[in-house]
Amino acid sequence: MARIARILFAAILYVSGVLQAHARSWQDSWVTVINERHGFAIAYPDNIFTPKSDQPKTDEGGVYLSKDGKAKLLVGAFENADRQSLEDYRQFLISDQYATAKIDYAPVKARWFVLSGDRNGETFYQRVSFTCGGKLINSWAMLYPTSERKIYDRVVEAVARSYTPGAGRTGSCD
Repeated sequence: MARIARILFAAILYVSGVLQAHARSWQDSWVTVINERHGFAIAYPDNIFTPKSDQPKTDEGGVYLSKDGKAKLLVGAFENADRQSLEDYRQFLISDQYATAKIDYAPVKARWFVLSGDRNGETFYQRVSFTCGGKLINSWAMLYPTSERKIYDRVVEAVARSYTPGAGRTGSCD
């Protein structure tokens, strides 16, 4: 009986160690993207996301995919040519991108907002920031299978802490 208990204890320790190593592994290696044109910066775990191979070369932002292609990290910025207000743009996203979604987190501040929730088996988190007096819209979003929230929710939180919206090439809204 004591031998079975020791074997069971050893197995629990082994599995616990493997799970902890897996849980930490996404935290071990990060890449920071700094967009030269718009000035935003964001970091992501490069053992989870890699740049989409067939995306067009642009200075607007980029798309990063998980190895299985089920999770996506989208980052970018663009000029607010239509001079939409933060609230108008938020309402546009809700009606255009998230009309069928169940939004469960949606803080709004003076210069940014977040939309987060679930849509058709996919969890989304999108942060939008208005900079340069509303002339520039910076945004990043992570989309992933709701069934994998246990993994990706922690990644979203870490990526969110790394994000800095941009203010042009020099940081002076040029």
